[in-house]
Amino acid sequence: MSFELFADSAANLPDELVRAHGVRVIPYSCTVDGVPVPAYDPAVPFRVLAKKFYEKLRGGADIKTSLINAADFETALTPALEEGKDVFLITMSAGISGTNAQARIAAEALRKKYPERKIAVEDSANASLGEGLLVLRVAQLKEMGESLESCREWLERNRYKLNSRVTVDDLSFLHKSGRVSGVVALAGRLLGIKPLLRANGTDPAKLVVCGKTKGRKKAISELLSAFDETVVDPQNQTAAIAHADCEEDALALKAALEERGVREIVVEYYDLCTSSHVGPGTLALFFMGKDRRGPQPDAADRAPALTRKKLPANT
Repeated sequence: MSFELFADSAANLPDELVRAHGVRVIPYSCTVDGVPVPAYDPAVPFRVLAKKFYEKLRGGADIKTSLINAADFETALTPALEEGKDVFLITMSAGISGTNAQARIAAEALRKKYPERKIAVEDSANASLGEGLLVLRVAQLKEMGESLESCREWLERNRYKLNSRVTVDDLSFLHKSGRVSGVVALAGRLLGIKPLLRANGTDPAKLVVCGKTKGRKKAISELLSAFDETVVDPQNQTAAIAHADCEEDALALKAALEERGVREIVVEYYDLCTSSHVGPGTLALFFMGKDRRGPQPDAADRAPALTRKKLPANT
């Protein structure tokens, strides 16, 4: 317990898991019609923040997001270092946000101020609850007494085994973020085309379109098909679902996973900054499965087996 675990708010972990595992969250921020809004506030239930945010998003509010800068990271990490603790910070993929680069700048500056302390910064190669599930696993390893170095090694071996599938309901938000053209967005709206996205196997990992289908029900079915084809040991892992204000669909997806034997499922509103680029109605599924980079020469998970713990209710 000699190090503190930090994550940016894109990790999207529910409030009760953040508290239960002592994760320190460093928030992104966004502006909604010119008003700054934190993407995470420990004093306000995330569900409350999310509902207000999605009301604005659906209403056409002007929303801008920004990365977490190096100064913010220094401010967040310094108290733990002053307490004589080492720090381990996990961020969203550098292929999606420049936040990881800012975190590394902050870490380098802090190493000069605290040369006796270990300061580790790792790219999760994921976003939303893909990042969050990795943070949760590291927190559990930490609670078992594993060292910072051991936790870091586990993350580096397993981050590309964390798989994701995302379906987007409204292509106009992907168009605004530059991921699809205006022609594609218009055709999608007229024809009911729903794109499928995932975090890929490149370094750094990026969020890419990996397929498309017609209609909402078919899109959700494709999430489950990807799960069936890719998952490894579903009965003995925690899966996660993030939804951009479409809780009914999220709970139906959860029920389908339970039918497949998954016993621990986190369900949460999609983190605010990421969801502003994919829009309301987005539904995402995260789980441990086959390595996204393909077969690896040393892909064995050598981390100690985790003691199963009952997770708090998430719905």
